[in-house]
Amino acid sequence: MNIYLRELRAHRKSLIIWCVCIVLFVASGMGKYTAIYSGVNSGSDFLESMPKSLQALMGGGSFDLSKAVEYFGAIFLYLLLMATIHAAMIGSGIISKEERDKTVEFLMVKPVSRSRVVTAKLFAALTNIIIFNIATFVSSLIIVGKYNKGDAIGGDIAVLMAGMFLLQLLFMAVGVAFAAARKNSRTAGAITTGILLLTFIMSVMIDMNENLEVLKYVTPFKFFDAKTLLVGEGFNALLVLLTFAIIAGLTVLSYIRYNKRDLGH
Repeated sequence: MNIYLRELRAHRKSLIIWCVCIVLFVASGMGKYTAIYSGVNSGSDFLESMPKSLQALMGGGSFDLSKAVEYFGAIFLYLLLMATIHAAMIGSGIISKEERDKTVEFLMVKPVSRSRVVTAKLFAALTNIIIFNIATFVSSLIIVGKYNKGDAIGGDIAVLMAGMFLLQLLFMAVGVAFAAARKNSRTAGAITTGILLLTFIMSVMIDMNENLEVLKYVTPFKFFDAKTLLVGEGFNALLVLLTFAIIAGLTVLSYIRYNKRDLGH
């Protein structure tokens, strides 16, 4: 069977589960909007009255939570967390699957180069995160639109999803690179997820302490945070270029390391 199609079939059930979970999260998160914030005259004042730690957990203090799309921006950090965990897991898992399942012979007997194997796996992983992103976008558009009383929100949500997609690509590339580079590729998922959670916690700490603002260039979660995309200056061209440079570098490293791997061990 074609390697690309084989990988899509192998990850089909988990992708469906992830998509259902993200839709449920958006629905439950926006469900709280009516109960808590719909009657608030000034959502930004309400958020600013919270302790700094709670503001950080809600994405900072710049949102007007009386507006549905900005409330969505406040909970968007947790959508990013789910999306990047999925991307990191599929990136690391798709490379190490045969070693993990002890089916390396499937690849070794195929008349294809290792580079073609990596390419097929990367395209399968990319397809998964695109489907996940589309599911998030469509469900967000429908659910947030249900609560929206003001201007059209399609553009705002599309901008957030573009930022999410860049982070998905980045953490997928991190997962692939660790799986390709490590002698024991089965630990790649845990390492990648650990790095992801560390950078996530760092982004929350930056929101809690302005003195840590310089660290925003270290954590990808601050590259495309909802505050900047929705109520700030939008995409930072330098950070977008940096993201693509990291993705390209990690992808090249993945090809080099996978071609040198001893798949028998």
